Amino acid sequence: MKIIKHYICIFALILMGFTMHAQDLNGAFTGKLAVQGMEMELIFNLSNTPEGLTATLDVPMQGASGIEMDSAILENETLTITSANMKMLYVGTVDGEAVTGIYQQMGQEYPLNLIKTIKTKPGNIALPSSDAEIAKLAGMEKGDYKYEVEDYFKTPEAYSFKLSPDGAYIAYMKRRSSGERDLYLKETATQKETLLMKQEEDLIRGYNWANDNRILYLQDKGGNENYHLFGVDIDGKNAKELTPYEGVKVNIIAGLKEDEDHVIVQMNKDNEQQEEPYKLNINTGEATKLYTVEAGAPPVAGYNFDRKGNLRAISRIVDGTKTEVLYKIDGGFKQIVVAEFGDSFGISSFNPNTENPDDAYVLSNLGTDKLEIQLYDLKENKKIKTVFSNDTYDVSGISLSRKRDYEIDYFSYTADKAVVLPQSKTYKKIYKRLRKEFGDKQFFTVDRTDDESQYLVVVTSDKIVGEYYIYDVKKDTVTLLYKLLPHLEAEDMATMKPIKFKSRDGLILHGYITLPKDAEKGQKLPLIVNPHGGPQGVRDNWGFNPEAQLFASRGYATLHVNFRVSGGYGKEFLKAGFGQIGRKAMDDVEDGVDYVINQGWVDKDKVAIYGGSHGGYAVLRGMQKTPEKYACGVDYVGVSNLNTFMDTFPAYWEKYRALMEKIWYNPNIPLEKAIMDEISPALHPEAIVKPLFVVQGANDPRVNINEADQMVENLRERGIEVPYLVKYDEGHGFGKEENRLELYKAMMGFFAQHLKPEAVSPVKG
Repeated sequence: MKIIKHYICIFALILMGFTMHAQDLNGAFTGKLAVQGMEMELIFNLSNTPEGLTATLDVPMQGASGIEMDSAILENETLTITSANMKMLYVGTVDGEAVTGIYQQMGQEYPLNLIKTIKTKPGNIALPSSDAEIAKLAGMEKGDYKYEVEDYFKTPEAYSFKLSPDGAYIAYMKRRSSGERDLYLKETATQKETLLMKQEEDLIRGYNWANDNRILYLQDKGGNENYHLFGVDIDGKNAKELTPYEGVKVNIIAGLKEDEDHVIVQMNKDNEQQEEPYKLNINTGEATKLYTVEAGAPPVAGYNFDRKGNLRAISRIVDGTKTEVLYKIDGGFKQIVVAEFGDSFGISSFNPNTENPDDAYVLSNLGTDKLEIQLYDLKENKKIKTVFSNDTYDVSGISLSRKRDYEIDYFSYTADKAVVLPQSKTYKKIYKRLRKEFGDKQFFTVDRTDDESQYLVVVTSDKIVGEYYIYDVKKDTVTLLYKLLPHLEAEDMATMKPIKFKSRDGLILHGYITLPKDAEKGQKLPLIVNPHGGPQGVRDNWGFNPEAQLFASRGYATLHVNFRVSGGYGKEFLKAGFGQIGRKAMDDVEDGVDYVINQGWVDKDKVAIYGGSHGGYAVLRGMQKTPEKYACGVDYVGVSNLNTFMDTFPAYWEKYRALMEKIWYNPNIPLEKAIMDEISPALHPEAIVKPLFVVQGANDPRVNINEADQMVENLRERGIEVPYLVKYDEGHGFGKEENRLELYKAMMGFFAQHLKPEAVSPVKG
């Protein structure tokens, strides 16, 4: 794998003397590099070839392995390793199976002593199924289908479109035939296309226009989520890593329209457990720290900056579970709100369209059940008025026009489907024009130029992946830009239907059922129930779901349940799930299964459960709690043991530990510890008696690979054959196309083996 480029000094060394035998250094040599108070393991893999000694480098913390070095030379007991790509130099003295040396980086010298070792991969490498076993599993799916797995899950030929601020360019990601994804530009006037950044080993995880001439993008290593920020000019010049800090996680938290040479980022550079804000020069990488979280002070969960880059407010976690909002008044930060556990108060946007500089739009449910948008005087600490609310759903979306003095253009929220409510005269006109163009289809304006003369519009539905259009306001023209996965014809897709039912203890629950398009009336179908991840504050939504569509094409129905602790339905519904994950939250999923069975849609003996992250935990817990309900399950990066899950938080999660213990369980409270043991599937493998397929990314920073290993080992000790797919270049979910395709092909083979009905009516070619 390639590593992110580092800008380091190279020093030429001329070494004289007699040559030792290169084969003496065959093998892996590991050492710990101490940088900024942190230790990072480096592994040099040395081997003797007819051409001489060669070397590759592994950086396990970054999920990087097999990075080719330019040269490895052993002369006069001195080992020299170089890489022009990394601009790296290592020089060490060999003594048997040890090397004492210096690693040079960023103009600094770091001691790095190596010792010969047996290289290991994360987790128990004896457990994963072989490539042949996974291929055999995928081969269980047989049939003449109009659409293959690739048709649903291959990366679109182009996606992630963004307008430059001046509208001169459209940036987007474009797929190579081999599956890699590169960053491209297209001139809107000439339609000339230019490759800007080519994907190497690691994915470009996201990008943004910094100004008319420069783009910023994020990359991590092998899915480890330690994102670094890079910048490149639109002519391809001045390509630079802006945050070359090992083991540090970087995120952009504010763009600065008033200062095009800077953005505000947060990094855990000085304290691995705490993100702190920096003003970052997007050309040079110079970073100026804007706030320091002092030792012993409550951890900061968020920062609010105004449009000029001034830090105006801070959200802190106090007493472990409460949220405290501090607002800058007369040069100092003063507490204005303390939100109890489960309550919310957050600044959405400062309001420049007022004579009072302390006015802001906030999202709050203090004193009410549903989140509402309020106009709030932060200095006086009082609500001026509620500007938008809904009696049934949380509201969260507000869009302001920078061009028109920050006039409110629209509000939005999610009900059974997404709802957009135009407010300004200008946006009402735009929305009416787009409604005329797209009719009853669901559409959103997702981007616009600074002068608001062009809008990027996406059209989607449960049957349409996404269609991108440019609306030119002055010309009043709507031009198709791109259709994502256009080969998936809408008339072949299944309908996602909103459903509503009562839980066994009386809660109103919402969800969605997707039934195969050609299912015969009265036909009882096999079902795949798919609990969502999170789970707190997350919900399933109506729209195109490639998994549900793939399942439907093979004759399976899919159920999504927004169980208690899901977001969007008010704080009482959210709080009803606190301390109930794996218990009443799991009951809700089961009640959803019973509901669709009672509707006559589903064969009760052909029900599978599949999910990722918390959804993966729900798979294991469901198969433990009610083994008779499920014919099989697929656990994708799921928690298996709540005890080890709580013990392996990434450092930057530590500030949320008390909150997580409130939402999930606290192992320091004996009663809750007993519950954790009871509902940890890895501790009760004997309860799982149906077939299980386990999938894991080896570099997952959220759900450690040991979680999956525990489950597989425990079940196999009982003689149960558990297919186990592990990818050593992935993290919390598979981001690379080839891995994602392998996963879904194996999954469909697994379902065909254990769930396939004798007679189905899939979409056939």
